[in-house]
Amino acid sequence: MLGLKLATDPRWVNIVESNIEEILTDHAWCEQKAATNAIHIIAQNPENEELVTEMTQIAREELEHFQMVHDIIKQRGLTLGRERKDNYVSELFKFSKKDGSRNDSLIERLLFAAMIEARSCERFRILSQNIKDEELAKFYHDLMVSEAGHYTTFLKLAKKYSEKVDVDKRWKEWLDYEGRIITNYGKQKTVHG
Repeated sequence: MLGLKLATDPRWVNIVESNIEEILTDHAWCEQKAATNAIHIIAQNPENEELVTEMTQIAREELEHFQMVHDIIKQRGLTLGRERKDNYVSELFKFSKKDGSRNDSLIERLLFAAMIEARSCERFRILSQNIKDEELAKFYHDLMVSEAGHYTTFLKLAKKYSEKVDVDKRWKEWLDYEGRIITNYGKQKTVHG
């Protein structure tokens, strides 16, 4: 369904399990950034009613996810660490087209967000199926479902609002690019690392 070119090696979960505090901290900040991204899209495109409605819902859900992760961190007596740089997201951002119209920028931002949500969904699936911690397995299964919904929402909105970008063609380019860069990831205790 996601169309990703390369699946995450399930052994990545072994790396994650070696430091649960690290993955939870990274995950919390990923949720915060996703909420911020949705709010940014609203601020840049307030005239698009359906977009604003959908982005408001996503921002709310992402903040709820942040709170859920933070609650797990507290319940386990762990500490929410500082925000980390996400090299995967930085590499994806470099692929975003920076020229073009305001509408072109909106479509790129939506596809950029869809790509992150697709990979996050895939990583949450891998976690839910392979992590030994039953509480986290269920938690990541539930989040996987939510992330899949966000991914499809971003793609749907890109198709709805595109004025001249061939969204299907551009999405294929995003998938191809992500398939090349993801080979450098899956070796860290982070959601995308």
